[in-house]
Amino acid sequence: MTEIENPKTLEEQRRFVEQALQQAETFRKKKKYKEGIELLVDALQYDLEKAKIYFRLGNIYFDGDDLARAEYAYKRALDTDSFYVNAMHNLSLVYKKQKKMSQYIKTYKKSQKMAIRHPQKSELSEDQKKATRRLARNIFLFGVAVIGVIILIVYLVLR
Repeated sequence: MTEIENPKTLEEQRRFVEQALQQAETFRKKKKYKEGIELLVDALQYDLEKAKIYFRLGNIYFDGDDLARAEYAYKRALDTDSFYVNAMHNLSLVYKKQKKMSQYIKTYKKSQKMAIRHPQKSELSEDQKKATRRLARNIFLFGVAVIGVIILIVYLVLR
């Protein structure tokens, strides 16, 4: 990670937090939990993307079998963003692993309802946006053509 030493501007802080989130995920996959935790705790001081940071902390603690801290981190993510579906789902998995079945079921159901009511925003690439616009245009033109054919048929029949 190309670290920004003591990021001062808001843009530098955002870049630092984004890099910290990415690097922490890499550390988690390599089972370097301590490094990932330290990096995310450092990122918390900037008060940016707190829900994501706590969520990633929860993932690291969960993978490291520190379920009490994982539970705390997921709850903090939900305190920051009460509609964070993934945090709610992962909290239910913590309860399941802790054998707190009633809390697991309650939290899992809540995460499923939350996923329906508050779907995640998806970021489309420029190519995906172009393809979506092209598809929408083709569907619109097809609909206009069908309506035109129906009007033509009605005109010819009633003539």
